Amino acid sequence: MLTTVREQARGLTKDQRNAFVAAYLGWAMDAFDYFLVVLVYSEIADDFHVSLTDMAFLTTATLVMRPVGAFVFGLWADRRGRRLPLMVDVVFYSIVGFACAFAPNYAVLLVLRLLYGIGMGGEWGLGAALAMEKIPAERRGFWSGLLQSGYSLGYLLAAVAFFVIEPAFGWRGLFAFSLVPALVALWVRTRVEESEVWEKSVRLNRTPAYQVFRDPAVLKRFVYLVALMTAFNWMSHGTQDIYPTFVKKGLGLSPDTSIAIAVVYNIGAIIGGALLGAFSERLGRRRTIMIAAAGGLVVVPFFVLSTAVGWLMLSSFLMQMCVQGAWGVIPAHLTEMSPDAIRGFYPGVTYQLGNLIAALNLPIQEALAERHGYPAAMTWTVVPALAVVIVLSAVGKEAKGIRFGGSGAPGDPAPSTAVADSA
Repeated sequence: MLTTVREQARGLTKDQRNAFVAAYLGWAMDAFDYFLVVLVYSEIADDFHVSLTDMAFLTTATLVMRPVGAFVFGLWADRRGRRLPLMVDVVFYSIVGFACAFAPNYAVLLVLRLLYGIGMGGEWGLGAALAMEKIPAERRGFWSGLLQSGYSLGYLLAAVAFFVIEPAFGWRGLFAFSLVPALVALWVRTRVEESEVWEKSVRLNRTPAYQVFRDPAVLKRFVYLVALMTAFNWMSHGTQDIYPTFVKKGLGLSPDTSIAIAVVYNIGAIIGGALLGAFSERLGRRRTIMIAAAGGLVVVPFFVLSTAVGWLMLSSFLMQMCVQGAWGVIPAHLTEMSPDAIRGFYPGVTYQLGNLIAALNLPIQEALAERHGYPAAMTWTVVPALAVVIVLSAVGKEAKGIRFGGSGAPGDPAPSTAVADSA
């Protein structure tokens, strides 16, 4: 196991390293700000005198606007390159995230979260495309898993920030602090060179996105990937978003205990993403996803029924190791399934449309929890999501190891010795 990881983790060039770090920090910043709301939305509800169900809609609002950002920034990136849109994007969401600290009421905060969703929608697809276009094809698995684990790192940093900042400055201080990691991400991003794959693709093929989508294989694959990302997002948000509230409100444990548990399960998520991402080079993308999701199904009873702190830590650690282990495959998988001509647009939009469809997860879980309790709410949403992830992965295709930047034919992800089938 460790040999596989070491083989894929060998040194990158300076430019490859900068591109990866920029994408990693941007993705971590996405999760950092998103989970600030998850960790403190009960406190914000008290300040603004609104219900938890209304507060849960803040996360829905952010997710709803992400496809807009993926669409706008993705088209821009395919026409003008990855570098500039990514820098504009990070500046935009940094300003909006900082402004959340000064929201005078729920309505203003809701508008700011809608705008923030646009910025975050552009982040993942462009960052993943740039990083995966620069990483050697035979090492994508490990670096894909490590890149996706940036989301767990962001959650972990949000939990730590909650411990350190919230007691002294409240939830507003947390949002104000979010400007610092965003500026670090911007600084790293200025040191990244443009994608050579994009430059080569532009020279070989200037086909507009709408013409690429006229190919039935591209359109069919797009619909399939949106369905897959819907299941993935339901799986991820179903096991994460309501969990801190379950620990605090459902079990009556302290906020500090809730955050300590969040730290533990995010460590599991980081480990799972890197390990299973690396193993997807040997097992294949789809098989790795199915193994991880099946492991999650085994853990569900312990995850939803545990009440002791030790069991809560262990079961949530194992659950996030499985869930985020499956997610670790996704940056490589989606970019490999994307045509060269629209790789800035294709992964991000499929991912964010899946996010959009799964955006009602937290309000639904809160509504179910009010009537039937938190264990039932999580079971009824998580188990179907894990099962659907397994089924969709089983019936789909993959293009592991495909080479980017070849002929740019609209209907193919990219020319390669690998089989690049559409779903």
